[in-house]
Amino acid sequence: MQNLLNRLNIDKYILMLVGTVLLASIEPARGIMAEIAEWIANAAIVALFFLHGARLSRQAVIEGASNWRLHLVVSVMTFGIFPLIGLAVHALPGIDPGIATGLLFLTLLPSTVQSSIAFTAMARGNVAAAVCSASFSNLAGIVLTPVLVAALMTAKSGGFSLHAVETIVVQLLLPFMAGHLLRPLIADWVMRNKALLTFVDRGSILMVVYTAFGAAVVKGIWHQVSLGDLSVIALLSSAMLAAVLTISFLIARWMRFSPEDSIVLQFCGSKKSLASGVPMAGVLFPAAQVGAVILPLMFFHQIQLMVCAYLARRYATRQE
Repeated sequence: MQNLLNRLNIDKYILMLVGTVLLASIEPARGIMAEIAEWIANAAIVALFFLHGARLSRQAVIEGASNWRLHLVVSVMTFGIFPLIGLAVHALPGIDPGIATGLLFLTLLPSTVQSSIAFTAMARGNVAAAVCSASFSNLAGIVLTPVLVAALMTAKSGGFSLHAVETIVVQLLLPFMAGHLLRPLIADWVMRNKALLTFVDRGSILMVVYTAFGAAVVKGIWHQVSLGDLSVIALLSSAMLAAVLTISFLIARWMRFSPEDSIVLQFCGSKKSLASGVPMAGVLFPAAQVGAVILPLMFFHQIQLMVCAYLARRYATRQE
C-alpha cells in the first residue's frame, strides 16, 4: 500500500484529510458537542501558530536575506501575481459562488515551508534562500492574507469588523510572536520533539477540518456541491498551478536568475499553505462557510505536491 502511494505521489496526510471530511459528513458534531469541538479547534489554531513562531529560525532568515531580489520576486508571486490569477478565476461566469470564493482565498495564502524547502533540496536548488523565502512568506502572510481577504473579498467575508481583528490578533499574531520570542528558551525542546510537534500540527488541522466540514454538512454543503463542482475545482486548481509555474519560469529567465535560484522561485512562488490556510479560514469566515472555502485548498494542496515532486526529480536529473 505504501509503495502504491509513493508511486502515485499521494501524501498519506491527504488520505487522513479525506477521512476526516468523510467522518464529518457522516457524523458531524451537533449542539453542545459542536461548541466543544469549536473550542478545541480554536485552541488548536493557537497552538499551531505558536509552534510556527517557535520554528522560525532568525539565523536562517539572516543567512538567506542577502538575496533580496529573489525574495522580493517570490513575495510578488505569492501575494501579487497569484491573487491576480485568483481574481481572474473568480470572475469566470458559471462558477458556484462558494467555489469561486474558495479558489480566490487559496491564492491569497502564504507559501508552504516544509514542502517548499524539501522540493528545493530534492531539485538541488538554493536551500538557504528557500528557507528564507518560505519563512518570510509565512510571517508576512499572518498580516497580508487577512488584509487581502478584506480588500478583495469584502462582499463574501463582510470586510473587517472589530471582532475579526481581535480574533486574528489573539489567535494568530500573538501566539506566533510568543512562540518566536520564546524560541531561545524552547528551541532545543522543539528540535528534540519534531515527531510530537508534527503530530500536533497535523492533528490541529484535522480538528479544524472536522469542525469546519461538520458545520458545513449541517448547513447542507453536500446538497450544494456536486461531482461536477469537484471536477471544476480540480480543473481550475490545475490551471492556476500551471499558470503560476509558467510565469515564475519566465520571470526567472527574464531576471537571469541562476538555476538554483530559479528552482527556489518555482517552488516557493507556486505553493499555498494548507497548514496556514485551514486555521486562517476558520478565523476569517463564518463556521458554516469554512468547509466550502477550504475545499479548493485541499484539492490544490495535493495537486501541487504531485506536480512539484515530478518537477523536483526532473530538475535533479538535469542538474546531474
